[in-house]
Amino acid sequence: MTIEAGQTAPDFTLNDQDENQVTLSELQGKKVLIYFYPRASTPGCTVQAQGLRDTKAELDAHDVVILGISPDTPKKLTNFINKQALNFTLLADEDHAVCEKYGVWQLKKFMGRENMGVVRTSFLINESGEIEHVFSKFKTKDHHQVVLDYLNGK
Repeated sequence: MTIEAGQTAPDFTLNDQDENQVTLSELQGKKVLIYFYPRASTPGCTVQAQGLRDTKAELDAHDVVILGISPDTPKKLTNFINKQALNFTLLADEDHAVCEKYGVWQLKKFMGRENMGVVRTSFLINESGEIEHVFSKFKTKDHHQVVLDYLNGK
């Protein structure tokens, strides 16, 4: 049950990497890219975060705030940010409640094993707090470009 474009984005408050609370509704008036990823410092998640880091100026030009959400602890997020010199906020959804609200906490199959986890998905939320676009089909290395292409109307 993933959220679709046109719906109001479910509000949430999560701790960031510095254990400061971030509330989605307080960002109303700006576009917000929420990207859900499985785990900090894994190869795919690192490539995805690096792409966003390297194109942050272009995203800033569209007045887009980037929020990465994973079930990691704030300490793991701090390590990830420091190691990769990330220039945007990461949020800790340790009990995966926000992942569940957005429908990205799902049964996954990997190498014959099944377990619950984050299905890599991004949501672009418009200035009014509605889901403008859902990005679910992309490669980690191209994620930033898919988002920019959408913002640039390509």
